[in-house]
This record gives sequence, structure tokens and C-alpha cells, in this order.
Amino acid sequence: MKYGLGLPISDPVLLLDWATRAEAAGFSTLGLLDRLAYDNPEPMIALSVLAGATSRIKLQTEVLIAPLREPSLLAKQAATLDRMSGGRFVLGLGVGGRADDHVASGTELRTRGRRMDEQLDTMRRLWSGAAHSADCGPIGPAPLRPEGPELLFGGFQPAALDRVGRWGGGFLAAAAPSWAGGLFDTVRRSWKDHGRNGEPRIVAQINVALGSPALVEEARASMGDYYQFTGRADNMVAGIRTTPEEIRTASMQFEELGADEIIFYCYGSDPDQVDRLADVSA
Repeated sequence: MKYGLGLPISDPVLLLDWATRAEAAGFSTLGLLDRLAYDNPEPMIALSVLAGATSRIKLQTEVLIAPLREPSLLAKQAATLDRMSGGRFVLGLGVGGRADDHVASGTELRTRGRRMDEQLDTMRRLWSGAAHSADCGPIGPAPLRPEGPELLFGGFQPAALDRVGRWGGGFLAAAAPSWAGGLFDTVRRSWKDHGRNGEPRIVAQINVALGSPALVEEARASMGDYYQFTGRADNMVAGIRTTPEEIRTASMQFEELGADEIIFYCYGSDPDQVDRLADVSA
């Protein structure tokens, strides 16, 4: 089993310390959330900085809200980061659902799913080296692979889960082990229905806060604020694992369900959590 870290978003300056510690501790991936109308670092820029500070660890958007962005520019940004990181970039994508993000970007909330599918088609064509249109040629740089960087898709609805098979990516599961199994099965079925070889890569997420009571309360407050728009923030905050035993139990449950990687998502800012979580996953 591989273990990664989801980075806290409260203070961008701390992320360099988190990244170098995580690489030294042997973690597989650094993940970063996305919002537009929120006090968080822009993930493509932040991960580019972290790519320059590391040499081995993967860099993953978790997830990037694609419909907020213009697809040609996003394709160029992703290919650039893919090339300059030596293939360490993983483009995790989702449709989002926060109305204020769409107000800030000038995009339509209700058409976000269709827009994302159109974006994926455009990006895949541009990554392959095809011309943008009859009036515009190719857009480089070329990614390391013609199909572009590795893709992960987050989401819960059938259309979101089916993108894994349609576009040949993996699944990022922001769900508790108690109901993630059904999502995994749906994703695997989509993979087979679309004639894909092998199996989709499945990445599970566990929300954690490991440290002092003050750190745990900071993490709960940060997560609650981030998910306030859902109306279910209290339930989500209640699911944060705060002891080594709870984290190990959830990890074992995901492993039994067939997850390939687990991301420990941290909302508390203390970078000493890196070493504590490394001990838990050892």
C-alpha cells in the first residue's frame, strides 16, 4: 500500500516544509484541494513550487475544479508541470458544486458536468499534438505521454464515476470505508464497460488530525469552514480520525476494499504531523 499526504490550505508558506518532510519520510504523493472563492493557495501554482523543492514525490490536484478553467490554458499548464516535474504530476479532476466559485470565474454552475467532458476532449486532443482548431495550430509543450498526465476523477454521482472508464483514469474516493465499496464497484464496472485493460487505480482519502487537542480543534474548524456550503459539515468533521488506532483501522478497511493508495488529508497546519503519520503507516 502506498500512502500520501493531503496538504493543509491555511498557510501556503508552510507547504514547502510539509513537502520536503513528506518526501524524506517516504510518502508517495502530495495532494492539494481547489477552490476559487476561498482563502486557499491556487493548486497548479503551489504544486509547481513544490515540484521544484522535491525530486521523487508525486504532485496531485485533489481535485481541481476543471469547469472553472479555460481548457486550452489548463492543458498547457498541466503539460508544463508534467514535463518539468519528470512525470510526477497527477491531474485529479472534479466538477465542484459551489455557486460562488462559478460567480468568480464567470462560468455556469448548471452545465459544469457537460463542460468538463468537453474540456477533457479538448485537453486530450491538445496533449496528442493535434491542432486546436482550423484557425489555431497545436499548443505545447507536449506532455511526457501523448495521452497526457495521469488522470484521477472525484465524485459520487453515476456520471462522475463513469468518467473513470470513459477517459481511462483512476478514482479518487473522498468517502468513508463504510460506503466507499459501492463506489469502487461502480468504477470497476465502468472500466470494464468501456473496454479498458487491467484495473482502474483507486485512491482513497482519510481525513486526519494527529497531535495535540489544539491541533485537532484547528483541523475541525478548518474542515468545517471549507465544507460549510454542503449543509453537512458537522457530519464530515465528525469523521476526522484523530488517533493512530482510528487511522490504522480505516487504512486496513480501504486496503481490504482494494484501494491502491491512501491519502491522509490534513486540515491542521502543524507539519510535525508528517512524522506522526509516517509512524502510523510504517
